[in-house]
Amino acid sequence: MKNMGVSDLALVNPKTFPHAKAKARASGAVDVLKNATVVDTLAEAIEDCVFVAGASARSRSPAWPTMEPRECAAKFAALSGEGPVAAVFGPEKSGLSNTDLDHCDTLLTIPTNPDFSSLNLAMSVQVFSYELRLAQTGGSAPHYEQDAPLASSAEMEHFYGHLEKVLTELDFLDPDNPRHLMRRLRRLFVRAQVDKNEVNILRGFLSAIDKQVTDKDGGGQT
Repeated sequence: MKNMGVSDLALVNPKTFPHAKAKARASGAVDVLKNATVVDTLAEAIEDCVFVAGASARSRSPAWPTMEPRECAAKFAALSGEGPVAAVFGPEKSGLSNTDLDHCDTLLTIPTNPDFSSLNLAMSVQVFSYELRLAQTGGSAPHYEQDAPLASSAEMEHFYGHLEKVLTELDFLDPDNPRHLMRRLRRLFVRAQVDKNEVNILRGFLSAIDKQVTDKDGGGQT
């Protein structure tokens, strides 16, 4: 990270931190560890982020939006003025779970030899950090004007919770098995890149539906 000018590190529920081995391996870059943020959950780590990429070499079902490092780095550069952006890397042995990727806007995949595709964590971080460096110092990144800042991860999580509640009340969503449909709906709204105004409109729309359902169930009495 420090080689490529990246310094904002968040550690999610680390097994042990701080640790003497980590400090020894971070020769010359102990400041990155010293200033790291430690949180209990991924949602907490990215709650203020407007765009989140989750790194994985494994294909997922249903299909996820996917970017290669150079494209993703350009996206980071384009959106960084709207708010924090984040790349998420999973544990060395297991990588990111589908539940982790539910919190991400895209799957970050590094092209490799199909017969030997696995990269260790340090390699993966280095490859993407390099592309971020290129995007910052010499790459041309697309730019567009937003009517409003993009919705944060926390705002979208509140929306998804509200959406699931209303769909369950309408008997559109099976409360015993909501994950499959909700995962597809997440992918739909990820592609839309919802801004703060739009998420407020969607929440208002859901509240209006919720009120209609409540009034109907109560015979019109409030």
